[in-house]
Amino acid sequence: MFDIREFVNTIEEIVANHSLGGGAYRRWNWQDEQRKRDLGLNPYGCADAANILYSIGRFPRDPGKRGHWIEILQSLQDPESGLFHEPTHHEIHTTAHCIAALELFDARPLHPLRSLAPLRDRAKMTDFLENLDWEENPWSASHQGAGIYAALVLADEVSFAWQEAYFSWLWEAWDPTSGFLRKGCVAPVPHGDSVSIFPHLAGTFHYLFNHQYARRPLRYPEAMVDSCLDIWNRQLYPLGKRVGFAEIDWIYCLTRSRRQTGYRFDDCQEALIQFAECYVPYLQGLDKETDEDLNDLHSLFGSVCALAELQRALPGTILTERPLKLVLDRRPFI
Repeated sequence: MFDIREFVNTIEEIVANHSLGGGAYRRWNWQDEQRKRDLGLNPYGCADAANILYSIGRFPRDPGKRGHWIEILQSLQDPESGLFHEPTHHEIHTTAHCIAALELFDARPLHPLRSLAPLRDRAKMTDFLENLDWEENPWSASHQGAGIYAALVLADEVSFAWQEAYFSWLWEAWDPTSGFLRKGCVAPVPHGDSVSIFPHLAGTFHYLFNHQYARRPLRYPEAMVDSCLDIWNRQLYPLGKRVGFAEIDWIYCLTRSRRQTGYRFDDCQEALIQFAECYVPYLQGLDKETDEDLNDLHSLFGSVCALAELQRALPGTILTERPLKLVLDRRPFI
């Protein structure tokens, strides 16, 4: 059993240290070596502070505080394009991420998503998906392919028929061998110091949480289970060694494909336990005063998501005062 109550308190302290007051948050607390960080009001700072506090059971209850938070998030939208912008991510990712954070407050963006309006045409939407970089850059490309769904659906700007067309296109795109997206494109690609199919897993993760939100089935869950276990068992990607999103990508793909099938249940549990034995002590050993990634609210949010899904998958293994909540169980996109 891992008692992470102290670490959860640390998470809450980190969020508080990024506050600019009144629902406004910075993403980082100090500069990087290149001095490229914006240490002022930041879309990911605001969105991820809300996401993290929701996850650890410290979401604001006071209507006045919630109102200030909503106003800040809504103010970050470009009224002309309807999009949200931040230099580290594609604007579709930033837009979907901020709209998803607003949903936690039962709120929506103030302005229509004008720049995404052409994609409300079903033929243009499927053409958009068709032309993403599924082979060489599936991870980053998925921010766009999954982001258009989350943004347009949460903003209530597309019909059920549009959603049917979106998921129908993806249904035909599933790869039967790996269980990932997209058929004919899944092969090892470089990322960091590794070359593996992990970027395809990470890309698929973004479409997977849309499927989970819409209660849509996976086409080849057994193949996804096999691929996730193979990545872990052969250590094809360095999981559990940093603060970020790769871990939730892997955990979520494994646990949610396993939900749809009883295939290799014991193998899945063993892999998740092994992972927890590496990852939880790693996180607990970090210094919040000096660690670069703990200082980044966006990276920290990724690890909080991983802990939430891990706690649910391994009952009785990760102890917290309040159960961690995965925001993806409420709405899509992280």
